[in-house]
Amino acid sequence: MRQKNEQLPRHVAIIMDGNGRWAKQHSLAVALGHRKGVETLREIVRYASDVGIEVLSLYAFSTENWRRSKPEVAALMALILEFFRSEIDELHANRVRIRILGDTDALPGLQRDAVHAAEQKTKDNDGLQLNIALNYGSRDEILRAVRALAQQVKNGNLQPEQIDAARFEALLYTAGQPDVDLLIRTSGEYRLSNFLLYQNAYAELMFPEVLWPDFTVQHFAQALADFGKRDRRYGGRAT
Repeated sequence: MRQKNEQLPRHVAIIMDGNGRWAKQHSLAVALGHRKGVETLREIVRYASDVGIEVLSLYAFSTENWRRSKPEVAALMALILEFFRSEIDELHANRVRIRILGDTDALPGLQRDAVHAAEQKTKDNDGLQLNIALNYGSRDEILRAVRALAQQVKNGNLQPEQIDAARFEALLYTAGQPDVDLLIRTSGEYRLSNFLLYQNAYAELMFPEVLWPDFTVQHFAQALADFGKRDRRYGGRAT
């Protein structure tokens, strides 16, 4: 395992926003904006692994993204398949462990098989924990955990007063991982968009105006440096 740098966030979450606007600015099809975004994703994952980030969570496809046009959804699904097929060997060689956040049952068969294979292949790795949110919505995740707890109570295996944060968190997709320390949303939009709402309770938030395809390793390094200067009080007073 890499040595922990105390100035680094343990868990970084990124909402990779701006692919469509980047494509429009360059008079390209939206699908090409998403493809350029995958190139950025590749570089950011490598850098996070190299510097010793413990967990990196990427918002790749939300439960609401199915509402987009059929050609755009098809292009995104194709890129998901391409990414896992082309990158898995390098990720595995670098000891990256992949975890998929979201309801993978609703993914097309090829994509579902590819993400499950990636999780299985990397499950024993001890490097960067790479969370990829696919068909993910935080409200759905929370409701899923609540239903599971309710079922345990109904079955007589759990008393309501025994429900605490630890039991609840154990039923989230991120079970066993630290909460988000730093959330980055590119493109200058100021929204969480139903991403890791519970896990972001005390996250530091950054909203760089750069579009995701133009987000470089240098931008990421600056965000990490800025995080190291913040005074995190968790509800307490400034010292």
